[in-house]
Amino acid sequence: AVRNAREKAGDDFIIVYRLSALDLVEGGNTLEDIITQAKAVEAAGATIINTGIGWHEARIPTIAHMVPRGAFTWAVKRIKPHVTIPLVYSNRVNNPQQADGIISEGVADMVSMARPLLADPDFMKKTREGRPEEINICIGCNQGCLDNAFTGKLTTCMVNPRACREVDLNYRPASTPKNFAVVGAGPGGLAFAATAAEQGHKVTLFEASDEIGGQFNLAKIIPGKEDYAETITYYGALLRKFNVDVKLNHTASAADLVDKGFDAVILATGITPRTPDIPGIDHPKVLSYLDVLAGGKPVGDKVAIIGAGGIGFDVAEYIMHPEGPGDPAHPDIARFNSEWGIDGDYAHAGGLSPEGMRMPCDKQVWLLQRKPHNKFGATLSKTRGWATFVEVMFRGVKMVGDVEYDMIDDAGLHIRAGGEPQTLDVDSIVVCAGQDSRRDLHDALVQAGITVHLIGGADEARELDAV
Repeated sequence: AVRNAREKAGDDFIIVYRLSALDLVEGGNTLEDIITQAKAVEAAGATIINTGIGWHEARIPTIAHMVPRGAFTWAVKRIKPHVTIPLVYSNRVNNPQQADGIISEGVADMVSMARPLLADPDFMKKTREGRPEEINICIGCNQGCLDNAFTGKLTTCMVNPRACREVDLNYRPASTPKNFAVVGAGPGGLAFAATAAEQGHKVTLFEASDEIGGQFNLAKIIPGKEDYAETITYYGALLRKFNVDVKLNHTASAADLVDKGFDAVILATGITPRTPDIPGIDHPKVLSYLDVLAGGKPVGDKVAIIGAGGIGFDVAEYIMHPEGPGDPAHPDIARFNSEWGIDGDYAHAGGLSPEGMRMPCDKQVWLLQRKPHNKFGATLSKTRGWATFVEVMFRGVKMVGDVEYDMIDDAGLHIRAGGEPQTLDVDSIVVCAGQDSRRDLHDALVQAGITVHLIGGADEARELDAV
């Protein structure tokens, strides 16, 4: 096919051939097979070889956020000495420093990116102009892009909702600048504050805690979600650039907002965890997910998690992971390979280790939900939720569905699963039973005649990884 294309297109036409550098499936190609194919493609007249990693049938994630940055550079680097045409690396490259390193270290001659350019179409412009801190980094969540693409929805980006909506969301300079107060510096509040300030409006941002980021500060400490911190960094740079007046450690009251010259108040106050009505819910064993993730309260060796939505799975991953979150700028690729059963030496066909997956855990965890057992993971991302599901399953979590909660006492959590009573003898019970919008200031501001807009979680309570 390549030879025929070259004959018909002529010598001055660029032909890019996509080659699997690592199959990650049983019976897949060996490294020797891949090198042979690469040489044949070059001999047939290809201009560039663009490498891909894995097949859809692979049991290993290759592009989702739990995959370390540059996780498969070692495979592509083994091919490069055997070809003379440019070789391209793909998969989990999301920032210019990383891309530059891949090229300068001789892994490949070029780097290809797709999702990062949805996250920030000005990626290259900002890089050339020396403004990498202003790049809206792709966090590998797949929610707005691949999830939507595979379910027939408009492809966009969770961290850049303007992607593929550029005509509808066309932010122009304000003809009449206004004075806005934004309450809450979570993702919703940050997005509004930065966008409004860029348009020329005056913006004051109130945040009760000592840092911006809201629930993304919880997401970034979940192992595999460390890149969520990049979104916070990005908005921090924009707030400084557009002179947003940020007031940290300031719990805004109606008195801060009424008669202060604000044209409107944007309530981005987020959510509060929902507390289920279970006898004994105030027992010392019981913690909310905020206690664990934000408060740093320890859990015991035996843990029951009430609620198996996205937050429940995140908490399970957080407490079951033996190493905890890592540094995405210094990825532990060896650990990723070991856990997911990848042969980093490329000595076996398909790049799979004969030892299989190894995901250690020293805790005993139950993940509970009211819905039937076959609905576990139903609310997770369509294109990466399976990997989250597999990971907690291989760490040994016991998933129990069709649960009714009877009571909590010193003996543990008393439940009925499928109508059968049982007592879970656990040290800790973590509640991840949903969220309610927090709108404490809304009524008082409306009564005072203030124009109020609800956004983010204050408008619609969603899970940890939704914006």
